[in-house]
Amino acid sequence: MKKYTYTEKKDTRSGFGDGLLEAAKKNENVVGLCADLTGSLKMNAFQKEFPERFFQVGIAEANMIGVAAGLTIGGKIPFAGTFANFATGRVYDQIRQAVAYSDKNVKIAASHAGITLGEDGATHQILEDIGLMRMLPNMTVIVPCDYLQTKDATLAIAEYKGPVYLRFGRPAVPVFSHNAPKFEIGKAQMINEGTDVSIFACGHLVWKAIEAEEILAEKGINAEIINIHTIKPLDEKAVLQSVAKTGCVVTAEEHQANGGLGDSIAQLLSCKMPTPLEMVAVFDRFGESGTPDQLMKKYGLESSNIVEAAIKAIGRKK
Repeated sequence: MKKYTYTEKKDTRSGFGDGLLEAAKKNENVVGLCADLTGSLKMNAFQKEFPERFFQVGIAEANMIGVAAGLTIGGKIPFAGTFANFATGRVYDQIRQAVAYSDKNVKIAASHAGITLGEDGATHQILEDIGLMRMLPNMTVIVPCDYLQTKDATLAIAEYKGPVYLRFGRPAVPVFSHNAPKFEIGKAQMINEGTDVSIFACGHLVWKAIEAEEILAEKGINAEIINIHTIKPLDEKAVLQSVAKTGCVVTAEEHQANGGLGDSIAQLLSCKMPTPLEMVAVFDRFGESGTPDQLMKKYGLESSNIVEAAIKAIGRKK
């Protein structure tokens, strides 16, 4: 029997919406801000339940971040929500100065990340946001894998003190983390233990890694799958323990190879444990219009690409 299976697909943004509502019921200091995308971020239920704690700022993302930072001074826990492109690229200065530098307890909720935004095209499909956020001192960066984990992550960051960037998406993806270890910020999750290659994945690519593991098993390759839901702080201990056992690495993410999960792990390994490493990511390209499935295939973010990368990494072992 497979350890990880799914019976439904659900968008991760709904996990955020449900988690935000639950967090607000637990803590009256939780407030929500949105830049004219309440429905898209599934913040409707929160707005309906707690209208006095919801602030619709309109298409004014920079102002939203400033307002969120100000609210923390009074003890509030603001969740500022918009598309990932607008949540980072458009307001980087405000995040850097008012949130990260000032170490304010702001939660940046970034939906519609990556190329799986789909038909809206390159102008809305940010693939650089993880890099932008992980470079900022004081910023925690979380990329959950499915609806359940996004909900758990939202609840966790409501209790965590400090700036957080939470990245999630629009398309319906498999809900499979029922049997996953408890979500903890900064603690990687072992999905499948293996001995031949370590596959580190985040976001939508975790399920693709699980599919790849099954294909590799049919080829006699025992792959270890680890969900790195927290890109920063990176669980260095989990990474190094896995790599010491397998001797080669594949990273998988819906993001540019520059600045993302693969870059983070490569930095760690180059300093502490030089190891053959292959990346499944987007390589120095912008997105384009298309369905999520079409784009995942075109940009090489499928389970078959992870399989190819694993075989290549194993071949580079000394």
